[in-house]
Amino acid sequence: MHKIIKIILVILGAVGAILWFQLPSTDMPAGEAVNSASMNFMFIITYLLLGIAVAASLIFGLVNLLTSKEAIKKAAFAVIGLLVVVGVSYTLADGTDIDLNEMARKGIPTTESTVKSIGMGLNVFFILTIIAVAAMLWSGVKKMISK
Repeated sequence: MHKIIKIILVILGAVGAILWFQLPSTDMPAGEAVNSASMNFMFIITYLLLGIAVAASLIFGLVNLLTSKEAIKKAAFAVIGLLVVVGVSYTLADGTDIDLNEMARKGIPTTESTVKSIGMGLNVFFILTIIAVAAMLWSGVKKMISK
């Protein structure tokens, strides 16, 4: 299996190198350069590799997850924790943070629901950042105390 993957990667690398040298020159207008065949094939290779990476990550992740009950328990705990953070963030978000009429006057159609969703996303980011920093600090303090 590893030999097959290595052969495929070598072939894709060689094709990518050949396409690199066939890219349009910097003198060509951007509109024409985007439509060049070598550019399109490089994007196709990129999407192909990205798809393979995502599929492999999902497959191997699910296989490892389903092999032990402890892993399923940890995953369920993490998902429930994330749902709690999202729920708290949505509750804390306020859809009246900005003047909707002013946004409409500037040509940005915005609703209270959109503002609340953006606020929820920001709250999730801040809460998860605080949790990550607290976990790193806790781990560092725990290591210092245990030595």
